[in-house]
Amino acid sequence: MSNRSFSLFFSSFLFLFLSKPIGAACIDVEKANLRHGPSTNHQKTWEVYRYMPFKILRTQGDWLRIQDLDSDIHWIHNSLISKNLKCAVVKVEKANIRKGPGGQYPKVAWSPTQKYYAFKVLRSKSSWLEVEDAAGNKGWISQSLVWMP
Repeated sequence: MSNRSFSLFFSSFLFLFLSKPIGAACIDVEKANLRHGPSTNHQKTWEVYRYMPFKILRTQGDWLRIQDLDSDIHWIHNSLISKNLKCAVVKVEKANIRKGPGGQYPKVAWSPTQKYYAFKVLRSKSSWLEVEDAAGNKGWISQSLVWMP
């Protein structure tokens, strides 16, 4: 293999390796600022709330390069997230939250929720997730209505 071929092969491999997510994370504070780069000197790109999930693309010191449900890229400080929680976010314009795991169950009082409403996932049953929001409200949502990295 020539040096040029090896270099091209290695560059392609490195690109594919670095572009794959290395994990998932959830916001684990009441409110967090996402940034354009890995420091507080970079412009704020989005203010998010507890349980918002992200794909972790890479780390740089105490900062994480992350991707949201719309595939936008941001940076966040490691102290603001948890890798131990399982979280989900509504990916459709409106989603009904139910009192049980199925469409036959009545909606909870705080339903429907809007796109970008985030939850901690408590458990799953078939294609339904029992979720809890940042205020402690619980209910069930169809897995087809949420994004989970």
